Amino acid sequence: MKIISINISSPKHVSLDGGPKKYRSGIFKTPVSDPIFLDQLGFAGDGVGDTKIHGGVDLAVCAYCVEHFLHWNDKLNRKLAPGAFGENLSLEGMFETDVCIGDIFEVGSAQIQISQPRQPCHKLNKVFNDQSMACSVQKTGFSGYYLRVLKTGMVESGSPIKLIHKDPNGISIEDANALLRKGGANVPNMKNLISHPSLSNEWRKMFQKRLDRIIPVKG
Repeated sequence: MKIISINISSPKHVSLDGGPKKYRSGIFKTPVSDPIFLDQLGFAGDGVGDTKIHGGVDLAVCAYCVEHFLHWNDKLNRKLAPGAFGENLSLEGMFETDVCIGDIFEVGSAQIQISQPRQPCHKLNKVFNDQSMACSVQKTGFSGYYLRVLKTGMVESGSPIKLIHKDPNGISIEDANALLRKGGANVPNMKNLISHPSLSNEWRKMFQKRLDRIIPVKG
């Protein structure tokens, strides 16, 4: 497991699809070669456009597996480079089926913890000029994931990633993605996910709302 690339961008008003409409976004990230400081809100010089739905301590770092690029290269008929999905960390050897919510890793002198899957949105359709992109990400499970920063420090591209705590609950990113794909119909699995202490607040609230629709709160 290692970092292939660290990618950052300050938020700016950009066209996502080459059209006239512009969005305030930090999705178009570029690699950095020098060591960079990682604090509790993310990498120095990085930012998000809409702080209501992106960023914060639970979503400080977005990660994506470079092995998935082969699939998307074939689908899109083009070669993707690190940062293509707006990820901060382009990683090798850390698949959604293997890593779990609550897992803690050492990267450089920092420590990071997985908090939730990345949930695909319509912006990916515009960025890739493919109206099926967000749906395809959800179906494949090649979503990437978010991490919080437990210990700040310096991080550098090419650095190995060391697992220092494997969460005993064993809820993988793919497990959480599967619940999302199925609309959260599995009540025991939803309850298990909601009760996980390392799950992000946003995903806890989202699945609690779904659970409440299935099992209305008695007044």
